[in-house]
Amino acid sequence: MSEAAKGVLAMVAACTIWGLGPIYWKLLAHVPAIDVIAQRTLWSAVTFVLILAFQRRLTVLWAALRHPRVALTVFLAALMISLNWFTFVWAVGNGRTVEASLGYFLFPLVAVIAGRVIFKEHLGALQKLAVGLAAFAVVVLTVGLGVLPWIALVLAASFGLYGVIKKGLDMGPVVSVTGEVLLLSPLALFLILTSPSGTGGLGNAWQDAALLVFSGVFTATPLILFSYAARRAPLSTVGLVQYLNPTLQFFCAVAIFGEPFGFWHAVSFPMIWVSLAIYTYASLRQEKLRKRAASKASTSSTT
Repeated sequence: MSEAAKGVLAMVAACTIWGLGPIYWKLLAHVPAIDVIAQRTLWSAVTFVLILAFQRRLTVLWAALRHPRVALTVFLAALMISLNWFTFVWAVGNGRTVEASLGYFLFPLVAVIAGRVIFKEHLGALQKLAVGLAAFAVVVLTVGLGVLPWIALVLAASFGLYGVIKKGLDMGPVVSVTGEVLLLSPLALFLILTSPSGTGGLGNAWQDAALLVFSGVFTATPLILFSYAARRAPLSTVGLVQYLNPTLQFFCAVAIFGEPFGFWHAVSFPMIWVSLAIYTYASLRQEKLRKRAASKASTSSTT
């Protein structure tokens, strides 16, 4: 099997774990979301530190965090991902997984907007059309339901800002995430010790305790698979396969949890999917043209 094929399989595995993640967090719906996130942060820190220790890369993390600017950037990224985690876990526990999946469908388009506004990246006509159609879909859903789909917007915006912040970090994904959860660990420990139970859910049934402790491995595994895939699979393929994540989340919400999917969802969601199809087509075409131009430049320089 080629390295590219291994990368694609790793990406599919990562997105499958993320996409079916609502089933995992639904098992902890009776535990307060803040306790779940505190435990997830703490056990993720333990898991990632052990991974870096095994890889003998802890010194890389310590060297990076000694720089105040890097440490601050990592802390800001940690705040964004913790907001994202908390919102998602709360949404699943409160029967709002449909709206959570919408957030991850919207994320690529939010990333496009962030690229245009913050990094002054050029947007083609089709990309503008995709963003406009997605925005219109959100307006339709808001008017139809009579309430802003805030869960979807918080998830998309927090993950988008997380990506923007991470763009300025010259650190690998595993190293940076280790720094993020480590910096948040004191707060996580404080929340656990001051929770009404005093254990942050660990004092519940053994099943709850096992799920909370295993949440560190559950968080680390898809990220490692994603990191493996990003180094081997074509970026265009990685981008396409990522849609598997919100698709499976949507499946969990409607087919497994039986969450309502009404008329206004049926109107707005297809518009989001069409906008993603337009955006993906435009991105693939742009990548093809870039490769063609690079190939022509390479050919001309050798003649």
